[in-house]
Amino acid sequence: MKLATFQHAGRTLYGVVQGANYLLPSDDFLRKYPDLQSVLAAQALPALAAETAAGQRTVAVADTVAVPVIPQPGKIICVGLNYKTHVAETKRADSEYPSLFLRFNDSLAAHGQEVLRPAFSERFDWEGELAFVIGKGGRHISKANAFDHIAGYACFNDISVRDWQRHTHQFTPGKNFPGTGPFGPYLVTRDEVPDVTQLTLETRLNGEVMQHASLGDLIFDIPTVVEYISRFTPLSPGDVIATGTPGGVGDRREPPRYMKHGDTVEVEITGLGILRNRIGTDA
Repeated sequence: MKLATFQHAGRTLYGVVQGANYLLPSDDFLRKYPDLQSVLAAQALPALAAETAAGQRTVAVADTVAVPVIPQPGKIICVGLNYKTHVAETKRADSEYPSLFLRFNDSLAAHGQEVLRPAFSERFDWEGELAFVIGKGGRHISKANAFDHIAGYACFNDISVRDWQRHTHQFTPGKNFPGTGPFGPYLVTRDEVPDVTQLTLETRLNGEVMQHASLGDLIFDIPTVVEYISRFTPLSPGDVIATGTPGGVGDRREPPRYMKHGDTVEVEITGLGILRNRIGTDA
């Protein structure tokens, strides 16, 4: 299934993507499970599939406004420096363990939402990534069981304010400006992605390819990341983990290149759709 969260007629709803429509569950189902996070917590994806199979309740995508797939995840954990090409362009040393940082909920943005560059920074950079969402919680999850804990996958753009990212050796400020982490357009359930390493990621700026890589090139693969993170913190349904960006970021180009007002940035991953956002300016 492809799952989306959206606003329609003053309500925040979720449903199954089918062409130009969303298939909605019943009101009783929505009262029981008010958001996708509660569906995941209850292990109720099969029930959601059954609820929407008949296609009796539909809403046109064109009549909705997108919301981040998981609007309020308990945790957003990002992996940095997870492709050899990105490690090389940053001139950093290899690491024995995954490099991690956190994002806040209000740093997320939806597909189609205007992403605002802070007016006091010109170094507004793209980072196309694969994100996955935890479906079954756990602690001390082994690599062998990691995929059993994943609900599905989505595109992510870890947009970075580079000067603020480098004020100190901590990434946090440059990664958490409001609405700078586009996430979507939908969540593709794990059963539809038999081998995530076969997917291809591409980031485009105004149609020009900036990044192109195979998900098979991750330094720390998804099972390794799940095992490592779950050793120090319990993972819960709805938690989001972004797996890192490949080489080709604007900050490391010669000369550097950044996103500006009016630009359009796209992240496309095979089978996961196109995450598209226009760049504005936060006055």
